Amino acid sequence: TKLYLILNNSTDKKKIEGQLLFENFDEQSYLIPELRKAQYLLKIEGGGFDVDNLSKKLNEIDFYPFKQSQAKFAMTAHILYSRLDNKYPATHSKKIIKNIITKKGPIHALINNAANDDRHTTDQVDEKYWENRMAINLKHYFFAAKAVVKSMKKMKAGSIVNLSSVSWMLGEGDKVVYETAKSAVVGLTRSFAQEYGKYNIRTNSVVPGSIATERQIKHWLTPKYKKLILDSQALKRQLKPNDVAQMVMFLASDQSSGCTKQSFIVDGGIT
Repeated sequence: TKLYLILNNSTDKKKIEGQLLFENFDEQSYLIPELRKAQYLLKIEGGGFDVDNLSKKLNEIDFYPFKQSQAKFAMTAHILYSRLDNKYPATHSKKIIKNIITKKGPIHALINNAANDDRHTTDQVDEKYWENRMAINLKHYFFAAKAVVKSMKKMKAGSIVNLSSVSWMLGEGDKVVYETAKSAVVGLTRSFAQEYGKYNIRTNSVVPGSIATERQIKHWLTPKYKKLILDSQALKRQLKPNDVAQMVMFLASDQSSGCTKQSFIVDGGIT
């Protein structure tokens, strides 16, 4: 079994973010939790790369072997790092995907995940900010999915999983452009599912709630905010990256072969 994930990066050069590229993993294994930050993965591997020079280092790496010892069954994962130019996602994502197919074969599953949820008010948003955040939070989803569909149609199979957020459902009001984009992700998902279902290509959204990622802990998950979340959730525990990762793995695998055009909420019951 093969699972290929397109890597995307943050606009902040010191926060290179992306998703893992897996190959030959047992279906009973679980997705490595929330290792979206490439430098974090390399740190676990003992790569010792300086964060400031990470981009250069990653560009020197093709497929970087990674052993996940904690998985139920042994598996080998690989990373193919590619910097996606958000200004030209159509041309660049097509090139990245073509490179993956040429080197490693057909793409079976695509996970669209890269985003930026910096807080902002409506008054702070000008046209440049709007275009930038739509490019980061939505635009690349469409063009990555469009680019990968061709190989999936040939296989008459495939799974596309788009990460949304409950923030737009809650109407939190502190990041209007982000919430607008994340609501659009659901519309994109449903449209793609209908259009490409005849080729046995499934498209679903995963809608996380408050997840204790490294970024959330660093910037917003204060004791006060955590209490507010737990008071609102049905489940009285802080959700972790693996809660979302297992849902993503389920939808990317054949175990969810009958699931498409749906939004799967992982929020502990906050909505």
